[in-house]
Amino acid sequence: MKLKKERKKIVEYGKKLIENGLTKGTGGNLSIYNPEEGLMAISPSGIGYFESTIEDVVVMDLAGNIVEGKRKPSSEYELHQIFYHKRDDIFSVVHSHSIYSTTISILREGLPAAHYMIALAGKNVRCADYATFGTTELAENAFKAMEDRYAVILANHGLLTGSDSIENAFNIAEEVEFVAETYYRARSIGEPVILSDQEMEKMLQKFKSYGQKNKKR
Repeated sequence: MKLKKERKKIVEYGKKLIENGLTKGTGGNLSIYNPEEGLMAISPSGIGYFESTIEDVVVMDLAGNIVEGKRKPSSEYELHQIFYHKRDDIFSVVHSHSIYSTTISILREGLPAAHYMIALAGKNVRCADYATFGTTELAENAFKAMEDRYAVILANHGLLTGSDSIENAFNIAEEVEFVAETYYRARSIGEPVILSDQEMEKMLQKFKSYGQKNKKR
């Protein structure tokens, strides 16, 4: 079986999307790229995360061909491939329909530096221009808006994060959703105070040595 380790992690973290309240039903998708093999493992289309097995996870090359697997891959596989094609620092992508990030996406706003933990994603999180799900246009819009960042809000859609491992990509998704929730709650009772660019530059430097940096790909 190709990419067995990666396929196991897709199943594991698909369940975590539901357990941690980052999506509902079959919403969202996950992938892990193995650069040595030139292949990615991606969640299947329309199968519940708790029903998925490693055999359901699809292995694809970056040309969009199915290399192994009997299922249809996520309809949004291009949203993952583009980062593996064009970024050398991203080896896993997590796309969620988390409620507060999605709420902000419906406003077609980015997420400002309302809390320092946003530094895991960058100085802020931009909102990509709207495009229909599962299209090349959506992938291109997301890639452009996530330049120099590790997260992007997809207009009227949800959140996408990327990192060097699925553990880190998932952690960024959780933290961005936390910032989105606190920002939403603050806006509901007043005017949030946003951290300055100078402060966020300090945070970005601090976060370069934050946590455990062993790559888990």
